Amino acid sequence: MNKILIANRGEIALRVIRACKELGIQTVAVYSTADSNALHVRYADEAVCIGPALSSESYLKPDRIMAAAEITGADAIHPGYGFLSENAVFSAICGDNGIKFIGPAPKTIAMMGDKSQAKDQMRAAGVPVIPGSDGIVESIEDGQRIAESIGFPVMIKASAGGGGKGMRAVMEAKDFELQFQSAQAEAESSFGNSDIYIEKLIQKPRHIEIQVMGDGQGTTLHYGERECSIQRRHQKLLEEAPSLAVNEDLRQRMGSAAISGASAVNYEGAGTIEFLLDSSGEFYFMEMNTRIQVEHPVTEEITGLDLIRQQILIAMGERLTKSDIPINGHSIECRINAEDPSKNFLPSPGIIKNFHPPNGPGIRTDTHVYAGYTIPPHYDSMIAKLIVHAPNREWAILRMQRALDEFVLEGIATTIPFHQELLQHPAFISGEIETHFVENTMLPQQVSN
Repeated sequence: MNKILIANRGEIALRVIRACKELGIQTVAVYSTADSNALHVRYADEAVCIGPALSSESYLKPDRIMAAAEITGADAIHPGYGFLSENAVFSAICGDNGIKFIGPAPKTIAMMGDKSQAKDQMRAAGVPVIPGSDGIVESIEDGQRIAESIGFPVMIKASAGGGGKGMRAVMEAKDFELQFQSAQAEAESSFGNSDIYIEKLIQKPRHIEIQVMGDGQGTTLHYGERECSIQRRHQKLLEEAPSLAVNEDLRQRMGSAAISGASAVNYEGAGTIEFLLDSSGEFYFMEMNTRIQVEHPVTEEITGLDLIRQQILIAMGERLTKSDIPINGHSIECRINAEDPSKNFLPSPGIIKNFHPPNGPGIRTDTHVYAGYTIPPHYDSMIAKLIVHAPNREWAILRMQRALDEFVLEGIATTIPFHQELLQHPAFISGEIETHFVENTMLPQQVSN
C-alpha cells in the first residue's frame, strides 16, 4: 500500500494523515471549496477539490472521490467516520475499482447498518439482545401487538437509523400510534427508508461500547470498554475509559460477547459493539458501528495502541496476535463543539480569533482548527477533541478541569463552559450517570439558575 486517499475532512483526516506518515505511506486529501484552507489539505502530500461546500455535492459523492483516487493513483481509501464510512455501496465501488477500502466488507457494513438484521445476527451469535420485534414492523397494528406483548415502555427505532433520528420512546399504549407515525416520517426524511422496529425501553441505562478489531483472517480482539452515557439528544458529549460501572468480570463477559458478534461476520478492521447496561448489571446489544469512532482516543490512551495505524496494517494483510491487552489508568475525552450551551447548544460558526490548546503531562488535543480559521456552517460542529490520561479517574477529572481552564478559544461560542460545569458536578464525579443525565439533571439545573 503506497498511497492512501482520506475520504473525509477535519480532525479525523489529519489523524489518518499522521498515521500514514509514520508508516511511510503517501496521502491524498479531498476537500470541498469551503475547506480550501483546511489543515488536512495543507498536510497531505496531494489534495484534490471534489466539489462545492455542501457535503451532498462533495464528501458524499462517491464518483468524485473515486475520480480523485484514479487521478492521484491512490491504492486505498480510508473513510474516517461519518460521510461514506458506513456506506456499503461505496465500499463495493472501491473494490470493483481495485482500490482497498480500509474497513469491513460491503456485506458486513450493509448487515450491521440495518438495525433489524444486526439484531438477528447478534442473537444468532449468542449476544444478549433487547427484547423486541423479530424484524421490521409492517403496520401500526402489528406494532401495537408487539408492544403489548413485551410491555410498555417501548422504543420505536428506524431500521436504517443513527444519531437519534427516527427514534421515539413510548411510555403508554395510548401514545403508540402517533409516535409510530412520527418515527416513520422522520426515518423516511432522514434516511429515505421508513422501516421501523420496536424494542423494550431500558430505563436509566448506561451506554457502554466495546472496541473490537478483526483481521478478517479469523482473529478478533477487544480493547476494553468506553463509557458514553454523557450525551444530549443521543449525541455524545464526553466519553471515558474504563467505565466505573464495569468490573473485571463484566468486562470479560461484554468483551466476549462483542468478540462473538464480530467474529460471526469475520470482521475486518476497527469496529464498535454498543451495549445498554441496566442497573442490575445486565447488558444488551444496541448496534454495531463498522468504522473507527470519534472517541477512539480514550481507548488508545489506556491501551497504548494506535488504532488508526492498526486499521491500516490490517488492510495491508497483517494478522492480529492474540494477547491480553492491559488497561492502564483512566482517560476522558471532551468533544469541543462550536455551539453555545447558553442558547440550547445553537451552532456558532465563525472566525476563530485566538486559539491556544492546553499542554502538559497527559494532555492531547485532536483538532483541525487554528487562529484565523473560519468554521464553515455546512458540517458537524465538532472542532476539537480534548483528551486526558492519568493514573486514575479522580486524577483524570482534575487534569481535564485544568486543561479546560487553560484552553484559549476565542471568537466563537463553544461547549467548553458546559464541560467545565459537567466536570464539577457531584453526580458526574461520583459516576452516578445514565444516558439521560444531561437532559434530566444538568439542563433543568441550568434553566432554574
